[in-house]
Amino acid sequence: MAKRKIKSKKKNEEVLVDLVEVVEETGEVLEKYQKWILGGVTALVLLIGGYLAWKNFIVKPKEQEAIQQMWKAEAQFLKDSFDLAITNPGGGYPGFYDIAKQYNGTSAENAANLYAAISHMKLGQFDAALSYLKDFKAKGEIMPIIKYGLMGDAYSEKNDMDQATKYYKKAIKAGDNEAVTPIYMQRLGMLYESRGDYAKALEMYKTLKEKYPETLPAREIDKYILRAEKMAMEK
Repeated sequence: MAKRKIKSKKKNEEVLVDLVEVVEETGEVLEKYQKWILGGVTALVLLIGGYLAWKNFIVKPKEQEAIQQMWKAEAQFLKDSFDLAITNPGGGYPGFYDIAKQYNGTSAENAANLYAAISHMKLGQFDAALSYLKDFKAKGEIMPIIKYGLMGDAYSEKNDMDQATKYYKKAIKAGDNEAVTPIYMQRLGMLYESRGDYAKALEMYKTLKEKYPETLPAREIDKYILRAEKMAMEK
């Protein structure tokens, strides 16, 4: 695996929407949610990815060795020391880049690709994040949703909204999971809003509310519906 070219981007956007600002400029919708986009599913990714990695690692001696080699990088990751986690976690242990390279073809490589992708996302290095996400082999019910959703997030951060739309749609089609599918439905709706396509945004919000009524995004979706309806009328 070749080293990725890295581009940094300073992040200073707000996370929460003020409930009374229902009629805010829709061009600011995604901007206000950038930090939320980056952090919203990290814990879930790690929980699921960690479980799958553990389950697969015990199968082969090489992968058992990889667990022992990767713990230091994981520790740096959990401390938000993402740069160190990727390249040099300390103590002579390899970072995620070297793990992916040294344990090619194993579950260790796959887990390292996901860790590295999230680390680059947190560092604002979205091209590198996308490169690792493309190498990550997502299996099961949830991981394909998360992979495509994270790719949508990365393209959104790069202001490539055509690609962001494409991958949010792929995430939604990749699986029907109450924990993560509604997240990407909401983000796709927000993206439509940011592009002035209020009809599609409204359709997405209403579908989310109908299909996943007990989820957190659905509980908050009425204010999005109200905003999209108002903006559609004023357009």
